[in-house]
Amino acid sequence: MRLSIFVGCFALAAVAVNFGLFPSGAGGSNVIWVILLALVLSAPLSYVLLRKQRDEMSEQIVSKVDRTKARLEANRTREDSVTQ
Repeated sequence: MRLSIFVGCFALAAVAVNFGLFPSGAGGSNVIWVILLALVLSAPLSYVLLRKQRDEMSEQIVSKVDRTKARLEANRTREDSVTQ
């Protein structure tokens, strides 16, 4: 999803530079300039538009880490009780 937002911003920036809405790059750096503009535009958009997906992934990661910690603790207590 982040890549599609970047591609959309790249297309928008290319059109805007082509029509003179944004300044063009110096010399032959026009493509690099458009890429940088697209990065600057897409970063805050991704942060806002992908918040729900980021929160869902965070919850999944936290639950997996918690299960792994619980499993490790259960194994540790089982090993301690066996050795005693």
